[in-house]
Amino acid sequence: MENIDNKTVAEIVTENIKSADIFKKNKIDFCCGGNVPVQEICAKKGVDYSKLKEEILNIGKAPTGAQDFNTWDLDFLADYIINTHHKYVAEANELIIQYSDRVAKVHGHHYTEVVEINKLFHAIANELNSHMHKEEMILFPFIKELAKAKKHGVKIMPPPFGSIQNPIHMMESEHTDAGGILEKIAELSNNHTPPEGACNTFRALYSKLEEYQNDLFQHIHLENNILFPKAIALEKELL
Repeated sequence: MENIDNKTVAEIVTENIKSADIFKKNKIDFCCGGNVPVQEICAKKGVDYSKLKEEILNIGKAPTGAQDFNTWDLDFLADYIINTHHKYVAEANELIIQYSDRVAKVHGHHYTEVVEINKLFHAIANELNSHMHKEEMILFPFIKELAKAKKHGVKIMPPPFGSIQNPIHMMESEHTDAGGILEKIAELSNNHTPPEGACNTFRALYSKLEEYQNDLFQHIHLENNILFPKAIALEKELL
């Protein structure tokens, strides 16, 4: 998508469904009321068109260079997970619930699977909000303490939860539960494939669910396969 100046909101979303999230964030109707020139609706809504245009044209552009997460210090990796993946989940939960509630209400009588998808997503959103809170308040602070103790050569007191393996085992179990819910959603949605002729909100929902699944799998990989094993080993070394 090179230029959007002369396009309607609906045309932009049709070309790139991920732009729906940007319109939604700016309270611009891209579904039923999308046949309006984008510059006109921005002026009407008081939205900075140049900023919105920049966001849309930059969709999908990722920073160059792969990250070697395995070489990162544990405190830095923990902060990265919070600032990148936890932040994404919190923001995406709110947006997907809005999409999902609407699609279930409008289309659930014909596409009954979206009603079940809506229930499942509400469940995973609640679970992950609680899950991330426990990581940020209990597990990650202790991992960061371990990392700092290692760097500065200081002693550390045993945590109140016994071994770090106890909360880690709980987090890994919750990861498995979350993955199972996302797999069920993928199955119900035919791998996030909207039905022929689906409206833009329907398409935006399935696109965002696929993005959410991909992000969560990367999120879980960083924790289960890098952060947690290294934290367990470091605790054994220091305690």
